[in-house]
Amino acid sequence: MTLLVVALGMICLLSLTLGAASVPPDQVVRALFGDPPSRLVDNVVWSARVPRTALGLTAGAALGLSGAVMQALTRNPLADPGVLGVSAGASFAIVLAAGVFGLGSFHGYIWFAFAGALAASVLVYLLGGLGRSGPSPVKLALAGISVTSLLSSLTSAVVLTDPDALDRFRFWSAGSMADQDGATVLRMLPFLLAGAALALACAPALNSLALGDDVATSLGRRLGLVRLQGVAAITLLTGAAVAAIGPVVFIGLVVPHLARVLAQSAGLGPDHRWLLPLSAVLAAGLLLAADIVGRMIARPTEVQAGVIVAFIGGPFFIALVRRRRLAEV
Repeated sequence: MTLLVVALGMICLLSLTLGAASVPPDQVVRALFGDPPSRLVDNVVWSARVPRTALGLTAGAALGLSGAVMQALTRNPLADPGVLGVSAGASFAIVLAAGVFGLGSFHGYIWFAFAGALAASVLVYLLGGLGRSGPSPVKLALAGISVTSLLSSLTSAVVLTDPDALDRFRFWSAGSMADQDGATVLRMLPFLLAGAALALACAPALNSLALGDDVATSLGRRLGLVRLQGVAAITLLTGAAVAAIGPVVFIGLVVPHLARVLAQSAGLGPDHRWLLPLSAVLAAGLLLAADIVGRMIARPTEVQAGVIVAFIGGPFFIALVRRRRLAEV
């Protein structure tokens, strides 16, 4: 964890340094401590780079935490807010709030994001549980992909009725942290802190749940309360992150698996008291790194961070599905 935090600090410094207008690290440090070499450097660091970096840290940590909690609750290694339709539900609700009800502020549509995320997660779980065998990892993944496709089509239908909203939506839907100010981070921070507190508080119960429902019940866990707490955490974390940066997929899928590898190599085992913090730190670093790569490969323009993450997560998801299918055979 110490090494990861140090690496995350280095990624933050790179995020403050690199971009369309690169700033030397020593000038960045001077600007952070109130002694900028010029007004231009001060504006670049404090007006553009610091809010963007803070947003990447908070939104990435939220998506990593929600993915880890979702995989633990469903005991499904393919679970992810993007794959299981939670992000798509939040996105559709946000577009509905903006296009139909005319809500344009973060505090106005954030409640729609929470409602959409919750409704989509419930719908996917119900569809994935149809049949005698009940919910399985592959069935839940297929149900999530189906619900995501449906909600994406409905979102496009709403957006096409408002040409002015179309340009804003195309940029936001790709998963971008550009053109955001510090106020956005401050507005989403209370929801993220509440979601993170709920997620970390249920870590011991998730350890019991991994042993099976019967064992968890015999250990004194109230399964209904644990699942309710987990769903509340996922809704808060995913809804706030999607409202701020758009529906970035695969962060919550890839990162918990990396956290498990690190935990196993450190001799910690599948302990969610470590897996959840590891997932938060890794996800924040991955999202920031993707944002930096997107800035550098197409200068002076940029590729949105969500596109870079999709290039990483897509093959990872296919490999996981193939491994699960071979294991079931």
